[in-house]
Amino acid sequence: MAEAIERESMEYDVVIVGGGPAGLSAAIRLKQLDPDLSVVLLEKGSEVGAHILSGAVLDPSGLDALIPDWKARGAPITVPVRHDNFLILGEAGSLRIPNWPMPPFMHNHGNYIVSMGNVCRWMATQAEELGVEIFPGMSCSALVYGDQGEVRGVVAGEMGLNADGTPGPQYEPGMELVGKYVLLAEGVRGSLSKEVIAKYDLSAGKEPQKFGIGMKEIWEIDPAKHREGTVTHTMGWPLGNRAGGGSFIYHLENNQVYVGFVVHLNYENPYLYPYMEFQRFKHHPMVAELLKGGKRVAYGARAITEGGWQSLPKLVAPGVALLGCSAGMVNVPRIKGNHNAMFSGKAAAEAAYAAIQAGRQGDELTGYETDVRNGPIAKDLKPVRNMKPLWSKLGLTVALPLGGFDMWTNALTGLSVFGTLKHGKNDAAATGKAANFKPIDYPRPDGVLSFDRLTNVAFSFTNHEESQPAHLKLKDPSIPIAVNLPEYAEPAQRYCPAGVYEVIGEGAEARFQINFQNCVHCKTCDIKDPSQNINWTTPQGGDGPNYPNM
Repeated sequence: MAEAIERESMEYDVVIVGGGPAGLSAAIRLKQLDPDLSVVLLEKGSEVGAHILSGAVLDPSGLDALIPDWKARGAPITVPVRHDNFLILGEAGSLRIPNWPMPPFMHNHGNYIVSMGNVCRWMATQAEELGVEIFPGMSCSALVYGDQGEVRGVVAGEMGLNADGTPGPQYEPGMELVGKYVLLAEGVRGSLSKEVIAKYDLSAGKEPQKFGIGMKEIWEIDPAKHREGTVTHTMGWPLGNRAGGGSFIYHLENNQVYVGFVVHLNYENPYLYPYMEFQRFKHHPMVAELLKGGKRVAYGARAITEGGWQSLPKLVAPGVALLGCSAGMVNVPRIKGNHNAMFSGKAAAEAAYAAIQAGRQGDELTGYETDVRNGPIAKDLKPVRNMKPLWSKLGLTVALPLGGFDMWTNALTGLSVFGTLKHGKNDAAATGKAANFKPIDYPRPDGVLSFDRLTNVAFSFTNHEESQPAHLKLKDPSIPIAVNLPEYAEPAQRYCPAGVYEVIGEGAEARFQINFQNCVHCKTCDIKDPSQNINWTTPQGGDGPNYPNM
């Protein structure tokens, strides 16, 4: 029997996992309410912002509520949206959709183009000035449970394991950080959040969560082509009817442009290659002309929650609450979730503060659940709740007018003629059998506008200690070759945007290889594997991408 590991323990009032906008907002709000509360925030990246895929259009409403004087405090939020374009692409041209038919909440007036990595770095300084203890490079590998089954804390900072999982010569067991409440703000498909949702059956009676894979490059372009404050979203080519999704192009400052592409993970054809769809998109005449003469300076990828209102799980269990994208608070039509992450952090902090003031601990923060279900997050998510299922069931051409009509009726009356539509299958179950589809012929990257995966992964500045255990776990090592390869042409070779998974050899010699060192922590494998055989877990602290400070 394995010997129990002895760990030191540190006690706090509140333990927060994740240094994104949700976790940082919770930390800041707790110290605003009571400077004497002890609050610790644990971030698995090498620094706050290292795992935040930069480049977003920020609705500042969440930050307005949290830090009303953010401008005076020097927040790195300085590029207002000046031009808002929405295009339907064909292979050689585009059709602009006018802004006037869209409900007012779909417009980007009053929003800002930002580096969320830099926004989070700035929020971390605000939190530290208030007395929050922030520990970067601290992966949280396990939950700590109390005698009554409540979540009491987390294990953080375990380092130095050998590849087989045994303690190595430099082994550090980590610490138990325990609190009256634990707030999980890990982002999409967080490993601890996944455990909590399953253990307490928080998704009972809810629709399955839906996801997309978002890939992004930062380009420095010809100053003559740069239009600071311009936002462009596209749909249509190159995906067509093969999958839902679209692109975004945001002109930041310093002649930089964020070029991104999202593919909804409910696609059927297992031969679809999301990364190559992104690379092909950049060869559209409009995009190619914009990028001509420029250079790519960074790359990254991240899964995005897309289930919306009907997929939100119960948000609380004894001693623990799910914040932001750990629960799935992205507004899919608006392609925005950071404001809701901030609102959720603020609401969770207020509920935890009230509970601690009342002498409680380790119970359910029902006040947080009530706030999310009735406050600004509900007002943002409920009116758009049918856009994703309409798109999935009816396709883009039909979903656009129907979805627009539904959003307008919600905006004007608070009601929907469709009620609340269901999503149906989860994204893994939506994957079709390879025998029913044909392979897709993708053009080879040219090394100028388009790049192979491994070249691009180098621009995510990803690093993993190779001697540690692989953080990508197979529940059954035989399934990739015995099941996924013959039935689905093993789609892990294609859906991963970092080239982590390979099938080496053919026939009886075929074997499945996991290059975990390439992993950019997008979690797509945990979501899309048709056999649900891959479990994404946290690697050692500080490992993973190190997205640039820009």
